[in-house]
Amino acid sequence: MSKACKQCDPVSNEERPFEPPVMPFRSGLAAGRICPRCILYDIRAIRKYDPACRSIWEVIFCYPGFHAVCAHRVIHKFYNMRLFLIARLLSQIVRFLTGVEIHPGATLGNGVFIDHAHGVVIGETAIIGDHCIIYQGVTLGGTGKAAGKRHPTLEPHVTIGAGAKILGNITIGSYSRVGAGSVVVHDVPEHATVVGIPGKVVRLRKVPSAQCLDHGDLEPETVPDRVARLDELDDEALAQYMPALRNRLHRNMAEGFPLSD
Repeated sequence: MSKACKQCDPVSNEERPFEPPVMPFRSGLAAGRICPRCILYDIRAIRKYDPACRSIWEVIFCYPGFHAVCAHRVIHKFYNMRLFLIARLLSQIVRFLTGVEIHPGATLGNGVFIDHAHGVVIGETAIIGDHCIIYQGVTLGGTGKAAGKRHPTLEPHVTIGAGAKILGNITIGSYSRVGAGSVVVHDVPEHATVVGIPGKVVRLRKVPSAQCLDHGDLEPETVPDRVARLDELDDEALAQYMPALRNRLHRNMAEGFPLSD
């Protein structure tokens, strides 16, 4: 049996806590080699999270997000060797072929699934934890020209909805979900659901929920519920202050004050 790198251990990977970016995820690339079992791990993650996937061969031949992630693992090796030009050229070729732009310096964990894989942009200092799901049109970008860590960190088991923008050196807590089209510029706690522009936490779950592709079910009827609540508050306020307004009106009329100028 071939010896696997520590990061693709199927037993410990689920329970391993998130590690800060000193040596993120202890990847096979960081050890100077590419572990075939890491690639198999990515395939199994896609089959687990995508109900439309029918076989391993379908993942290998028909999933550009998988192609982009596998290519990045090779390109990242050139980046670590400080062959920056070669790494950037290869990343641009992968961008042309898959529609996914992953900077060679970005760090990806195991089981990262980029679904539909078109228009996804991942910045140089971005860190993506294990078992994260990223949909089409997502940007993990910066907010300025500052050097150093300037892109987001996604802790394990984060789901980013289609078209969402995660900007700046912020952290999205593990098991959190970001709704489609949201713009997030602040840290997000663990087990949170974020929607809107700018992104707001609309729900905190006490226990991890099963990660799935149904990211549209982020917070059922959030807006209608809040509108209904505002209507209720308006009715309560009206019922509370109407007697006082009526008494004041009668008092003014009794004292001879005109109702209007």
